[in-house]
Amino acid sequence: MHSKLPAIRAFVLAAWHVLAVLGVILYPPSWGLALLTFAVYVIGMFGITAGYHRYFSHRSFRTSRAGQLVLAVLAQSTLQKGVLWWAANHRHHHVFSDHKEDIHSPKHHGLLHAHMGWVVSNEGQTHDARRIRDLVRIPELRWLERYHTVPPIALAVGMTMVGGMNGLVWGFTLPLLLLQHATFSVNSVAHVWGRRPYATEDTSRNNFLLAILTLGEGWHNNHHFYQVSARQGFLWWQIDPTFQVLRVLSWVGLVWDLKTPPARVLAARNAAPVSP
Repeated sequence: MHSKLPAIRAFVLAAWHVLAVLGVILYPPSWGLALLTFAVYVIGMFGITAGYHRYFSHRSFRTSRAGQLVLAVLAQSTLQKGVLWWAANHRHHHVFSDHKEDIHSPKHHGLLHAHMGWVVSNEGQTHDARRIRDLVRIPELRWLERYHTVPPIALAVGMTMVGGMNGLVWGFTLPLLLLQHATFSVNSVAHVWGRRPYATEDTSRNNFLLAILTLGEGWHNNHHFYQVSARQGFLWWQIDPTFQVLRVLSWVGLVWDLKTPPARVLAARNAAPVSP
């Protein structure tokens, strides 16, 4: 049975795509529904970028325990498992980036596997708790990890109660599918196409289009060079909406200690060969 699980997961993932397309056909868009999709996408993406990635994976800023819980629930509403799984696997990615142990490396496993194939694999279901010792001691995060489907189910139920099938399609099925592809494009596309101003030991690249789609995560080469920064768009023109929202939240005391790249990091741009 264990060997059949990847095929079952792949079927579920394919069915999700089919249902999203059928939903859009059966429940045509309106300006209001398009705005709903956009709002869920943006809020969910902030949960992923500020929550899963910059806070739980890299601790690039600080917040209260209540703020931490809000970030966790917001992130998990996007149907990308629990914060413990996400953070552990992301930290693993940075340790083994573009080595064979990195299960979403296009260099070793191909673009399709790097994008979504790893998600349905058996290897993609587990995580090493030793990498998240700072997180596993927090009981509410352990609870959310165990019941990681609760936030997305609550979102689906809420959207259905408010908007019926229109709400379910345009406020849940479609935006969460788009969030999946945008998030996983950082694993795949941002290691294949883009510029490399920093000489890192992996294939990470800066990709302007991805930066727009992911609220600033597309500056992936910047991030791999200096991972602890809450600001991933290092230069003024490198759009990073996630950091701008975090900065506004810091003004009212909801987050603090935002880490940014020091002068020595900015000066290191193009200071050495940038292959591969």
